Amino acid sequence: MAHRILVADDDSHIRDIICFALEKAGMKTVSACDGAEALRRFSEATPDLVVLDVGMPEMDGLEVCRRIRKISDAPILFLSARDEEIDRVIGLEIGGDDYVTKPFSPRELVARVNAILKRAQARPAPEAAALSRGDLTLDPNAHAATFRTQPIALTAIEFAILRTLLARPGMVFTRDQILDAAYGGAIHVADRTIDSHIRNIRAKFGALACDNAIETVHGVGFRIGRCGAKA
Repeated sequence: MAHRILVADDDSHIRDIICFALEKAGMKTVSACDGAEALRRFSEATPDLVVLDVGMPEMDGLEVCRRIRKISDAPILFLSARDEEIDRVIGLEIGGDDYVTKPFSPRELVARVNAILKRAQARPAPEAAALSRGDLTLDPNAHAATFRTQPIALTAIEFAILRTLLARPGMVFTRDQILDAAYGGAIHVADRTIDSHIRNIRAKFGALACDNAIETVHGVGFRIGRCGAKA
């Protein structure tokens, strides 16, 4: 079954280019010209992925992402004319899965969409055992994470990062190793992107009174922490 992609951008020319490239790659597209319409289309079409322009009228892409994340973990790829690091960090921290700056190559955008969809769809073999540490339990088969029985809403990349760290609790992973595990080495991603995802994971655990989910080993990388609630 063809993947359905929502393309939201206030520039009709860019929307046409993206939709043409995605449809040529065998996907179906739904388009929106502003943030408000993007939310309506999302509700109506339940897309498999959203290509979301940051700078749209009515409601910008960041606010659209925040509202989508309240109801869905569908992958989101941001588009932006700005290439500032802070913009990328904000986009990833509020739940985006990737970030592409304009002007962009339609071929690269399609490759990134395919890579995200593969990660989102990837499921381990049914016999994969649940992983646990402290009060955290990760179920790879159900793609679910719980802390003290409370569910944690993780994006596909956040889940992949946490699973990588949890699978080898005594190991310190470099950013490159985490990138390879989370992104499959399919596309080039800045290593600072991992820092954004780590901060996002920590914030989600922090909301459940856990401040030791992931430890930073300065100059090396990251490892799974105790994953226990604050005393």
